[in-house]
Amino acid sequence: MSAESGESSRVPYVDYGYGSHVGLRRELNEDSFVVTDRLFAVADGMGGHEAGEVASSLAVQALAEGWEAHAGQVGEHEIGQFLDDADERIRSATDSKAGTTLSGAVVVEADDGNTSEDTSGQWQWLVFNIGDSRTYLLSDGALIRLTRDHSQVQELVDSGMITAEEMHSHPNRNVITRALGAGDMWGADFSKATVQPGQRLLVCSDGLTGELTDDDISQILNAGRNVQDTVDWLIHQALRQGGRDNVTVVLVDVKDH
Repeated sequence: MSAESGESSRVPYVDYGYGSHVGLRRELNEDSFVVTDRLFAVADGMGGHEAGEVASSLAVQALAEGWEAHAGQVGEHEIGQFLDDADERIRSATDSKAGTTLSGAVVVEADDGNTSEDTSGQWQWLVFNIGDSRTYLLSDGALIRLTRDHSQVQELVDSGMITAEEMHSHPNRNVITRALGAGDMWGADFSKATVQPGQRLLVCSDGLTGELTDDDISQILNAGRNVQDTVDWLIHQALRQGGRDNVTVVLVDVKDH
């Protein structure tokens, strides 16, 4: 939605849609998500009965509360602090027996990176990721994955032991190597991309990407439907392909003012 008062009128105008479905095999939806005018994130919890739901909920809650406390003026350092807080909250609430993935993006003013380049009036996606939830950017019709999964199958793909297509059916496809609230490894990866009108930013849990290939997703995003219809279509297709997990989708369209 449009920027609130007190923010520069140059803040990109966005339209967004979102949805979450328990899937066809699970009894409980352990996904959570947060959507504001500039912050978008999805968390996919794991653990004993209901503990995963607690972990994912605490993750997005910590992120949203940190965002609000800083009035949206955040960068990589602040996001890292919010994730530290989330990790502590989850470990305390679940006795370190549950964890969650977290991926998403926040719209931030562009940083010149000490290059003295004039970046005034420019905005960037600050993308963050822990685990195997993903963030993609559709730009000029091309789908770009902005995150790298922290998972056993991603490591197998990177080492050339399996193909990207084989990730979907591999027996260890659900084993992640980083999580908030559990294990020894949870640090987030960060990246940036320029915000431009016409883009679509997709944030999703692996309930979507476990059922649909990147080509499938690209075709749906490029089909010209409005943002909420596109979200509903993505979830519907994931269910048609088996719906083995909870499916959560947040989609953001960058508009001209």
